[in-house]
Amino acid sequence: MISSTSRSIDIGDTHLHIVERGSGYPIILLHGGPGLDHHAFGDYLDGLTDQFQLILVDQRAQGLSNKCPSSTWTLNQMAADVKSLAYALGLGRYAVLGHSYGAFVALQNAVNYPSAAAQTIVSSGLASARYLEKVWENLDKFEPLELREQVKNSWEREKTVQTRLEVNLLLHDQLPMQFRDPLDPRIPEFEKRTIGGVNSPDVLRHFANADFGGIHVEDRLQGVTHPVLVLAGRHDRTCVVEGAEALAKGLPDSEFIVFEESAHMTFVEENEKYVRVVRDFLNRYR
Repeated sequence: MISSTSRSIDIGDTHLHIVERGSGYPIILLHGGPGLDHHAFGDYLDGLTDQFQLILVDQRAQGLSNKCPSSTWTLNQMAADVKSLAYALGLGRYAVLGHSYGAFVALQNAVNYPSAAAQTIVSSGLASARYLEKVWENLDKFEPLELREQVKNSWEREKTVQTRLEVNLLLHDQLPMQFRDPLDPRIPEFEKRTIGGVNSPDVLRHFANADFGGIHVEDRLQGVTHPVLVLAGRHDRTCVVEGAEALAKGLPDSEFIVFEESAHMTFVEENEKYVRVVRDFLNRYR
């Protein structure tokens, strides 16, 4: 088992809780959600700890990070938090990896602060919220029918969620749509390996009622001056592969990798390939 340390880091207007695993070149890891915490990665990236220091972050007002005014719960502020965290930790060169909503934060950080991180990895993310409209088309085709209704109902519950238990239940109901095979036996395994998360119903409810903050950086991608690795699942029903491909094409220095056997949960569905691709990319550019 990989040893880890936890601490709270002052970034100015709030404190962020982080968990550090491994040693070596640092990677700031940004979980999905919003409303989740670092447990969303489970131990799936621990294969990198022989060479890299994983810095798993509970993003602003989430997990064990301090509560702060909801007026600061924005994509731009969370992107600024990444830079502030790196400064507070005294990092020199470092990479940022974000998955799902964390990928939006990582990309916003790359656009807003192109000379901060040395590399960015966008995992199951997009450069424009317009591609998220595809999720409704994909839901209409999603089968089996009983799971389609289950997922649809869970999305509606996000807007009124009040307790951590309710967050846990709606996330459980959504998982089948995030895997290529909605009956994948790795779904319960994923839930077991990510148990212990301190989910944040207030943050999830806030973003669910605000179109999840929006990501709109397509017209700013040319300003990103460092290498970006874009990772996408061929069967992703949420952050569709054509949106990820457009993102990669819009960047001046990018690599685009498609996981042919995955949907949204690439780091789970094709874990060995995922770890290998991330390792190879960072070793070439760090």
